[in-house]
Amino acid sequence: MPSWSRLARNIARKALFTVVSQMRTSGSQAPTQTRKSRRNSMPSDGSQPRPLGAHSIREVDLSEGLAHTSYDPDPDGDADPGEVVWTWVPYEEDASRGKDRPVVVIGRSTKSGTHGVYVAQLTSKDHDRDARWEASQGRHWMDVGTGKWDSRGRPSEVRLDRVLWVAHDEVRREGATLKRQIFERVINGMRTVDSNR
Repeated sequence: MPSWSRLARNIARKALFTVVSQMRTSGSQAPTQTRKSRRNSMPSDGSQPRPLGAHSIREVDLSEGLAHTSYDPDPDGDADPGEVVWTWVPYEEDASRGKDRPVVVIGRSTKSGTHGVYVAQLTSKDHDRDARWEASQGRHWMDVGTGKWDSRGRPSEVRLDRVLWVAHDEVRREGATLKRQIFERVINGMRTVDSNR
């Protein structure tokens, strides 16, 4: 059973994400900055503001993403389940900022009129050393090894507790394909996290 603080944190995070996404969709703008203030406020963490038109990226319930899983990679230039692709991923704490990163496509959207995919983010940061702390914050990671999505050949981890829905036109390129066995481990890990919430 989740702790009250974790539940409150998850609700607040999703509410903030929804409000910021709605502001962006409705055309609301952040206050404009001067060139000097913009230069002085550039983050040193490599984050980037939400790309213009990137309103077709949203966080969804884990159960929604898991309801659409399949393994169907196809090197046709489109994002297909089982593939690692690149897209802009919003930060949880500030959905107006994010980072271009690799993601694992776990499924396709099957709703009429929507053409998108469900994805889970990858990182080359090793969370093994701080796994207990990450789990206490509601974040769960699984090693997936190396792949062509990382030009330096670093081992990667996939986040098991966060799923995003991304419109097809927000995906920039294919990076590689996960082996079926690894993909199935990822999906099983996500199902375990979902059942323990």
